[in-house]
Amino acid sequence: MNSGTSRRGRWTTLLVGRAGRRTSVAGAALGALVVLSTGLAPSALADDDVRSQQWYLDKMLADRLWKVSTGKGIKVAVVDSGVNPSTPSLAGKVLKDEVPAAAAYGATKDFGGHGTSMAELIAGSGSGGGLQGLAPGARIIPVRAKLDQLKDPAERKKTASIPQAIRAAADTDAQIISMSFGAEYSNDEEKSAVEYAAKKGKLMFAAVGNTGDKDNFIGYPAAYPEVVGVGASDANGTVGKFSQSGDYIDLAAPGVNVPTWCDATFKQYCPGKGTSQATAVASASAALIWSAHPKWTASQVLRVMIDTAGRDWPKNQPSKYLGYGLIRPAQNLIAGKGNPGAPDVDPITNQKTSVAGSTNGAPPSASVPASSQPPKSTSGGETSAAGSSAKSSDNNDQLWIVLGAAAAVVVIGGGAFAVLRARRSG
Repeated sequence: MNSGTSRRGRWTTLLVGRAGRRTSVAGAALGALVVLSTGLAPSALADDDVRSQQWYLDKMLADRLWKVSTGKGIKVAVVDSGVNPSTPSLAGKVLKDEVPAAAAYGATKDFGGHGTSMAELIAGSGSGGGLQGLAPGARIIPVRAKLDQLKDPAERKKTASIPQAIRAAADTDAQIISMSFGAEYSNDEEKSAVEYAAKKGKLMFAAVGNTGDKDNFIGYPAAYPEVVGVGASDANGTVGKFSQSGDYIDLAAPGVNVPTWCDATFKQYCPGKGTSQATAVASASAALIWSAHPKWTASQVLRVMIDTAGRDWPKNQPSKYLGYGLIRPAQNLIAGKGNPGAPDVDPITNQKTSVAGSTNGAPPSASVPASSQPPKSTSGGETSAAGSSAKSSDNNDQLWIVLGAAAAVVVIGGGAFAVLRARRSG
């Protein structure tokens, strides 16, 4: 990436061809914004087969996690294509009365099925053969945004822009904002909206992109310093070949062979893959941890997610494919690992946040030095660390659960390795 760019690079979106150009954040036009999941095959899944396709729930010991935390008390704003509150899996879980006025139009009318899929992956009950959410006790605040898949001119005119949607989500009681979409470019309004949400103590996750095996551009909103960029992995901890790489990847989560609704008819689920799904699962993991530790701040929840992530490279040298590693909430919720550290220091940028303490006045936990994570350099350069090969654990379940310093494999072009990269500051 070029010297002088912002902390994150840029990527071309899933449905847009390579633009062959780059722009700075300031004054850039907001690029095409598309959802970041795609079907693996045209055939739909049988109702009784959907839960069996959610392989990561067993890998992550979901049944044991839910004895400790279900995400109860946590609200997640899903900024997406809208959320259908009438699917069996989301019955009673969508807070229709809390939809922000600034983005109220169409919030509960999903124009593509994508937002509903993400909401179910986060908080679905699994009822009626539906998707089982990793944080079934959490609740969803739907925020519809003007994504490219929304073609109707009248609908687009009434639907909130991405900056408006992010600000609207920030004005709700949601602790977490999940954004499974992206674009190659940023602009001042979007950047300002993200900063606004961060100042209000929100923990934001965004998909990093699905053209890792093609153009591999890097973009927004995953590219902002305040947003956690999420890559996609499979059951073995291997990064999906489609998952973007770069120095803006912060964490990785299941995103290969994860089903979603086929379309907006909500009749069937289809096999799928994408950093969209990974973002939803990461958001749900944060909800589980935050629910168990309601007095923590966003920085503390994220720091524990980083501390307990599955990796076999040094924490201060994150991989450009999997970032700090694979999310493993069981490490905290079952094994009791992870130091929440300072409540007012962002664990990725090492910058002070505007949130001076916990969300409800609890005393701060023992702090960790701000230097415990690598600073994000403004150069955006990438480095390859000699001897940084990552090999899978003999027991792949160790990647996801609680014992040891589990490895995370990166497979690109048939070779297994972890490529490390410099981080950048905001």
